[in-house]
Amino acid sequence: MKWLFFNGKMTLEHEKGYLKMKIKRLLVFGLLCFAAIFGLGAVASHAAGTDDGSVQSKALSKPYVVYGAGLASEDKNQINQTLGVKSNYESLTVGGQDYAQYINSAGTSDASMISCVALAPADPGTGVKVNIENYDGKNNITQVTSQQYSMVATMAGVKDVIITVTADKAVSGESALTGVYKALATDGITLNQQNTQAANGVLDATQPAINENSDDKSYPGKLMAAIGDVSSQLAELKQKQDQLATKEDIQNMLNEALQKQGIDGKTSQTVINNIVISLSQVQKAPISDASSYIDNAKSMASDLADSVGDKMADLKDFAKSADAKKAEGFFAKIWQAIVDFFSNLF
Repeated sequence: MKWLFFNGKMTLEHEKGYLKMKIKRLLVFGLLCFAAIFGLGAVASHAAGTDDGSVQSKALSKPYVVYGAGLASEDKNQINQTLGVKSNYESLTVGGQDYAQYINSAGTSDASMISCVALAPADPGTGVKVNIENYDGKNNITQVTSQQYSMVATMAGVKDVIITVTADKAVSGESALTGVYKALATDGITLNQQNTQAANGVLDATQPAINENSDDKSYPGKLMAAIGDVSSQLAELKQKQDQLATKEDIQNMLNEALQKQGIDGKTSQTVINNIVISLSQVQKAPISDASSYIDNAKSMASDLADSVGDKMADLKDFAKSADAKKAEGFFAKIWQAIVDFFSNLF
């Protein structure tokens, strides 16, 4: 009887061990399910910073404020107020060397870098929304429009961010995107230099048309929508048919897109020729090899077609941005709690 009792006790211990192992397996399975449901977005956002080295694929991890090196030090506090900078913003400065790297190899002086930008993460699918804010009641970004910034940044590979631009004195605004690209690089998202420079070529090519139609507030959005549509088509042609469109092809596509937007009669042939050349460069750049760019450019073009004025983002966009960061932190805490639990268990 003792042997049977002893044998029974051993059998019970084995049974307990088996149950414990089964519980562990169930917990591991539950962890994997959690990762599959909630972790995929986090995995995607912490993957490589760009898609095929071209399009931003990693979400911006935090907000940034980037000051131009030429900003007067006594104006910094008011710049912060204008841009809505908070204590959690990381601050950077851009100078002529940064401009040379991201925009134009010819570069410019530090003193000429006046524009300042704030950059905040946005919900997936938002694209690039840009607000130009008045400084001391005056719009000191005298030429470049929110719609230009938006499409040009998209062509450079940027997505899902809210950009706010201002300056403490009157400037054209052409150098503002330098701060955006530097902030992304600081965050681990390095954009391709050929893309940023090709995109800036589009900014240069469109500026005369924007200036000539300054009395038509709907013109910038319609022009950049037309350009975005054509760029999306060119990328699709390159990827699916392994072909580059000729300049004649691009001009025909652009004319059709301008007509669709109802601005063909407002855009001079000289401007069209220069835009065609700039689109040809974007077509040759790596951005047009990125599969996600086709939809990004098309979606951005759709948003811009009806965009009017200096403000593309409103309070709810900033609220969603904050909520997204809170949600990300919430799931990160849950994940860490599970990791700690299993570390103690095993």
